Amino acid sequence: MREVVRLDIDDVQMSARKGKLRLHGKGGKFREVDIHPKLRNELQLWLDERPNWPRADDNRALFLNAKGGRLTARAASGIIAGIAQTAGLDDPTTAHVLCHTLATTLVRGKTDLVLVAEILGHARLETTRRYSLPSDKDKEDALKLITVDR
Repeated sequence: MREVVRLDIDDVQMSARKGKLRLHGKGGKFREVDIHPKLRNELQLWLDERPNWPRADDNRALFLNAKGGRLTARAASGIIAGIAQTAGLDDPTTAHVLCHTLATTLVRGKTDLVLVAEILGHARLETTRRYSLPSDKDKEDALKLITVDR
C-alpha cells in the first residue's frame, strides 16, 4: 500500500499503447511495473479529473484526499475495505490480502516464480513463496506429471 500512496504524478508514464509506474520501494530502491491495459483507462480518467481537486496544483502526489493532501496508507486501506463491503465480500479485504491474491493467481496461472517476485517487488524468492503456497490440487497435478516406468 505504501508504494501506491507514495506515487507522484511524475511516476506515471503513459502512452497510447503502454503505461508504467515507477514505484518507490524499501531502502530507496525504485522499480518499474507495467500498468494493466484496462487499468490504464481508469488511471487516465483520474489524471484528467485530478486537476479539479483542491490544491492539486500544489501537490505532486498522484492520489489526493478530499482536502488536496497526499492520500495516506490508512485512508487507502479504508477505501479498499469500503469497496469490499459494498461488493458484499464476507472476508476482510486489505492490501495484504490483495497482494496475496495476486501472487496466488499468478502462480496458479503457471507464471514463473521469479517473475511473480519481480512483479511484487520481492528481493527474495522465499518471500514470494510464502504468498503462493500450493494447494492440495496443485500437489496432485504435479504428481501426475511424473513418468512412472513399469
